[in-house]
Parts: sequence; C-alpha cells; structure tokens
Amino acid sequence: MSALIQPEQIAHESRLVWLEDTSALDYVRQTLDRLPTRTGRPPYHRGGRMVGYAVLTPDARSSRASGTFLRRVFWLLPHDRDGKPNGLYVCGAPSEAVDPRTIAPCVKGYKTQRSEGGPASEAMRELGISLPEH
Repeated sequence: MSALIQPEQIAHESRLVWLEDTSALDYVRQTLDRLPTRTGRPPYHRGGRMVGYAVLTPDARSSRASGTFLRRVFWLLPHDRDGKPNGLYVCGAPSEAVDPRTIAPCVKGYKTQRSEGGPASEAMRELGISLPEH
C-alpha cells in the first residue's frame, strides 16, 4: 500500500520513467518491488499494465540478504477507472493508488479528490474535511 511506503525507502530515486502520458489518469497504483537492478525497465508480472517506474542513483545500496533493490513501479489493472470508468472504482480508489500529479522522485504521492473519483462527499464537507485538489 502507498501509505506504507517510508521516505527512506525511496530516498535514492534519481528519476521516474513514465511509459505513457499520465495527464488523463486519475490515479496510478504504486508498489515497491524488489528488483535486480537500479536502472532500466523492470520485468512486469502483474495483470494489467506497467505505467512507469523509478530509477535509482548509483549509490543506492542493495539488500544484504537478497542483493535486490527496492524500486517503485506504477501500474494499472484492467478494471481500474481508466479502463472501466463506470466500474468498481467509479468513486474511491485502490489502497495503493495515488494521483500521478503528486508523485516525484523521492516523493511517494498521495490521494486527491481527483484520484478518489470526484468531489468531497457530504459527510466530508460537514466535517470540514477535503482532499487536496491538485
């Protein structure tokens, strides 16, 4: 889950590589994957499609136990909002989803009203809670 990503886990990111234009995407899923290299397009073994990935700095250290590197991978599943606008995520978003406009190297990103599927609910407005508009 995105909320579980700690700043120190992504502190060695040098850049993000986007494999497609994210300007029309309300959200992307992000996970930390254990990968054999710091750079290059990682293998992808999930359903759906990879949308982007992080590249690490040369001084990023591998795990002592496995020799792998923690790198973020951004992806979408066939039933996500971009593929099925009236489907499961017509409102709300998966737990690992973040608005791609809030992501940068070393910045994990966060949910926004856009990524959650629209304006704040009546309950949120009554409580004075709102998600960032970004």
